[in-house]
Amino acid sequence: MDERARIAQWLAGAHPVPRQAEAEWANHGVALLPLGRRFDAVRVPADRIHAAVGSDEAAIVADALLQWLQGPVFRDTRYSEGPYYVLVPPGTAWDGEEHLGEGAYLGVPRVGDATLLAAWVVLPPRPGDLCDPTYLRGLLATAETLREIER
Repeated sequence: MDERARIAQWLAGAHPVPRQAEAEWANHGVALLPLGRRFDAVRVPADRIHAAVGSDEAAIVADALLQWLQGPVFRDTRYSEGPYYVLVPPGTAWDGEEHLGEGAYLGVPRVGDATLLAAWVVLPPRPGDLCDPTYLRGLLATAETLREIER
């Protein structure tokens, strides 16, 4: 089994019936996964991410997020300013952007090709790898500092 298949299998394991997640990916390109078991998510508005990395160009954003966060991030692609979802460990304490955890569900894109609904910006490097919330806080603090400078 290749690494992408192992990552998809790990993500599907967040669902109580992993085969259902796999079927949702096959049929719709996204699977509705419960949060709080394998991972939580922080929804970050696109303008904050773009301000922090200094660009809205997809390749530049992807490279910056890979270097900075070193973990999985995907984006809502239904509209041009769709938010980013940063996957963090379950139970992460968070203030600021919307934290999605236990009791919430998230439409997670299939591993591989982008869909009309969502696309991976940074895949998990390995099954179980998540973003360190400290790195995300640092990135968002950078966005705030740059906003203040621009004023």
